[in-house]
Amino acid sequence: MSEVSVNRLVEFVKHHYGTNEFIPLHAPVFKGSEQTYVASTIDSTFVSSVGEFVNRFERDMATYTGTEAGVATVNGTAALHVSLRLAGVSEGDLVITQALTFVATCNAIHYCGAEPLFIDVDEATLGLSPYALETWLENHASKNTSGECVELETGRNISACMPVHTFGHPADLEGLVRVCEKWSIPLVEDAAESLGSFYKGRHTGSFGKLAAVSFNGNKIITTGGGGMILCDEDTGRRAKHLTTTAKKPHPYEYVHDEVGYNYRLPNINAALGVAQLEQLPDFLVEKRALAEEYRQLLKDTEFHFVDEPDGCRSNFWLNAVLCPDQSSRNQLLELTNANDVMTRPVWQLMCDLPMYARCTQGDLRTSRSIAERLVNLPSSVKQVQK
Repeated sequence: MSEVSVNRLVEFVKHHYGTNEFIPLHAPVFKGSEQTYVASTIDSTFVSSVGEFVNRFERDMATYTGTEAGVATVNGTAALHVSLRLAGVSEGDLVITQALTFVATCNAIHYCGAEPLFIDVDEATLGLSPYALETWLENHASKNTSGECVELETGRNISACMPVHTFGHPADLEGLVRVCEKWSIPLVEDAAESLGSFYKGRHTGSFGKLAAVSFNGNKIITTGGGGMILCDEDTGRRAKHLTTTAKKPHPYEYVHDEVGYNYRLPNINAALGVAQLEQLPDFLVEKRALAEEYRQLLKDTEFHFVDEPDGCRSNFWLNAVLCPDQSSRNQLLELTNANDVMTRPVWQLMCDLPMYARCTQGDLRTSRSIAERLVNLPSSVKQVQK
């Protein structure tokens, strides 16, 4: 690995952010109406899960993503959990997903009493590979007499497929939709990282039966914590009921008709989200410009810039490079962090974590190669007030 290349990278990052202080991987930026909107919720006293900003945030998100309904939740993991339940995932089922993801993806599957089934990713997208998925299904699955997809060896239902739009780059959605429809598997998109990303002109999260978005503090926009279920109107009404402790409307009685969840996003957080969403177009422009600068900087180096897939428009939530090997990856991580430029490897593969080590998996050679070589670079929007 060329130390000159790393030094150029460090110098570029410090110059871009205009500081010699510590530079984080992705920090939130508040330069719009955040204080005004949050203060109005405090003045109104409606700071919990009922209030005008919750409704407005849900409407605005549905409009922006081109979906029929948005249902705001306390975090992205809650959105994933309820999305899987509404897709029909039950105790003992298998849910297809990728090992190259954040642990919340698999935890949400586990909350349903189901188990992840790991399929490989494509290097061009970092998302679930339709080819690897179809190959595994042809060799290990069949349809039962009810038309449901089951694993041949155990007879367990394969009740959902949950690809991840990793670092904001859209997965191969056309390919995944085709395979899932052929095998009668509901598609649930883990769009936690991809707000502002489009696949052939359509927003991610609008292809599956449901999708989940995250507004954690490190996402492209934030509500502090928070998430959103994207779905059709009928499913949205069901999601809102489940996430509001399954409480039936009544003037004064407490009537709950099933086991529900206390998962609704507070109004004070939604106020932050409304203000952040208003700035998303500007954030996307700045992040795309930063990606182009990284692309040019790394063009003639040993580092391969992870770019948006063909036909897609990524939000470039976290910029990333692929190093030649694990040793050069480790050197890059050590040298940048030693110079107060925060870089991070990708998450450990989920199949290597103790709680998911025994789960069924296909050939994960691409996932493992990426995990050994990928480094995320600082990707924040600049902290400049307009």
